[in-house]
Amino acid sequence: MRDRQVDYSQGACVSADQFDPAAPGQASDPESLRFDALAGVGQRLDRFLASVLPDVSRTRIQRWIALAAVTVDGQAVLPRYRVRGIETIEVWPMPTEAERSFEPDDIALSIIHEDADLMVIDKPVGLVAHPAPGHWRGTLMNALLHARPDSARLPRAGIIHRLDKDTSGLLMVARSERAFERLSAAIAARTVSRRYFAVTQGVPPERLTIEAPIGRDPRDRLRMAVVSADRGKAATTHIERLSVGDRVASIECRLETGRTHQIRVHLASRGHPLIGDSVYGGSPRGDFDRQALHAWCLELDHPVSGARLQMHSALPADIVSLLDALQLPVPVPVPASGSGLPKPAVRPTRGKR
Repeated sequence: MRDRQVDYSQGACVSADQFDPAAPGQASDPESLRFDALAGVGQRLDRFLASVLPDVSRTRIQRWIALAAVTVDGQAVLPRYRVRGIETIEVWPMPTEAERSFEPDDIALSIIHEDADLMVIDKPVGLVAHPAPGHWRGTLMNALLHARPDSARLPRAGIIHRLDKDTSGLLMVARSERAFERLSAAIAARTVSRRYFAVTQGVPPERLTIEAPIGRDPRDRLRMAVVSADRGKAATTHIERLSVGDRVASIECRLETGRTHQIRVHLASRGHPLIGDSVYGGSPRGDFDRQALHAWCLELDHPVSGARLQMHSALPADIVSLLDALQLPVPVPVPASGSGLPKPAVRPTRGKR
């Protein structure tokens, strides 16, 4: 059953930058359509949706699936998915320019791990993870389609989770259908450890856990905000302070959930926005004008072998320069200790401390 009427023939659009194939329950977004799958038992997903969206061609629906603009119980699925009848299916109708975005672009990638099932990318600042309004081409997805053409068989070329355009660091990509399914399930089950380095305005407590629902900011649809439980999705961020400067601090954040802009929103809600994060109240420092956030540690079970993998990414040069300017030590990521958030190793920076 369709929840509401929408002019999907014209491709009513919600930003693709908000889609997360592993984040369950995105039904709260008013731009989406929700369907009861009971009538589609045994059918391919694209065929079922073509029957309940008669004004939309099956080809368009297949493109939406490729862009992960269709989710089943909150997760992106493979094109071969067959409806069981007990699912909730959501569709974000996409404009035609989005549908043309599933094309290769020759963009260099920094690959720190690759095998037949898993790739881990060290994403630079400025690279959009996947197509969104204003960025329909030139994204990581387009780069993957060029570098690994066989990734076209996977939704969003296998991208499992996302980083904001101006957040750098480690990002998982599935290289096979089995890996796509298992990695998506691992994110949903919270067995993947994602740790981030950040620099805040103000000094948060030494240890802090923020549990606060996140949803669209009712006053600005381009932002997210801490909202009431009935308007947003549960979100939990664990924070450990690493060092303190003059009304600034470096911290490590560990995500339990992966909501859009989660770390940025949670910290801003406590009066400690990230330096450079103008969207959520942070101020630039000198030439540093992007959010001071870097995904520096990733730990997961390999989707096929089951081996526990730990990967680390050194801080990018602009964050190192920022730390030098703030007279904060430059930490080095270290393996997880298994309890709490570990104190990273520290190397001194230039100048007097």
